[in-house]
Amino acid sequence: MYEIEFYDTEDGRCPVQEFLDDLDPKMHAKTLRTIDLLEANGPALREPQSGSMGDGIFELRTKQSSNITRIFYFFFVGKKAILTNGFIKKTQKTPKAELELAKKYKADYERRYCK
Repeated sequence: MYEIEFYDTEDGRCPVQEFLDDLDPKMHAKTLRTIDLLEANGPALREPQSGSMGDGIFELRTKQSSNITRIFYFFFVGKKAILTNGFIKKTQKTPKAELELAKKYKADYERRYCK
């Protein structure tokens, strides 16, 4: 089992929790089930639920009818998966700004917790 942790900014915001709170109840439940799969499988979780985005960032994918959610995460020492931010995918390509945000959050987390 992997420990799932939601990234918090230094000012106390939790982007992935804010994203989850904005989902409709059915998509929220499906997304939580996908997070449970990550908790159970860690890096062994593969397509279609998970995929590498490069630079140590992965995306967790959940689909319900025509809606697709993505949550970025990375692995950390001690069997931890840190979930950073999420979005609803509306185009084929992953929005660059969302991926850059995940990289920024990863760097911030590592700066604060790699001691």
